Amino acid sequence: MKLLHIASSARPDSSDRSPYGSHTRRLTDRFVRRWLANRPGDLVAYRDVGQSPPSPVTAKWIHAAFTKPDQREPWMHAVLAESDALVDELLAADLIVAGVPMYNFGMPAQFKAYIDNIVRVGRTFGFDRSRPGDPYWPMLAGLEKRLVVLSARGDHGYDPGGRQAHVNHVEGGVRDVFGYLGVTDFHSIAIEYDEFADERLQASIAAAEQAVDALVERLSREVGERKAA
Repeated sequence: MKLLHIASSARPDSSDRSPYGSHTRRLTDRFVRRWLANRPGDLVAYRDVGQSPPSPVTAKWIHAAFTKPDQREPWMHAVLAESDALVDELLAADLIVAGVPMYNFGMPAQFKAYIDNIVRVGRTFGFDRSRPGDPYWPMLAGLEKRLVVLSARGDHGYDPGGRQAHVNHVEGGVRDVFGYLGVTDFHSIAIEYDEFADERLQASIAAAEQAVDALVERLSREVGERKAA
């Protein structure tokens, strides 16, 4: 198994090490530690887009990405080099573990820049105007990739059915993009009440950590059973 561990918080440290640290870094670090405790032979690639965000899409990027590979000029390959590296990293991963905090009801700009770089025609999704029916198709479908999104929110009630669910554009935004590429095995856990900084936050952290541990146990067991089958 190959894991891709993505951090996107603007906060460089984890909340279990610093009072001003990131809850999403806390959860993703815990997930990866627990996973490797169960499966020490698995490989982990780490990508910190929070501290080193990918370049945003530009007009030159669009021109290059939508030019057929065999027709690209040298400058186009240079413009797409970072995106190609991110796509290669994604393609190599069996399990993507992404820390995506809620910023103003959506994902951080750093993570949106990452998404814009990995949604690539001819690499992660296909497009053909002459194709009957839907001209788009997911190129990662059938590869058995899993996606885990670990989030954090200042307020509370953002889960389905909650008081703020209608303005939560984090999990759905990430899930729908990866689903478009063909990654449909999706799991999410979040910490809430950060802005309250009271016992409710501590209870939410404890519940999220327990949920992470349970998810690691379940997914790692499923992977082992699949390998043995």
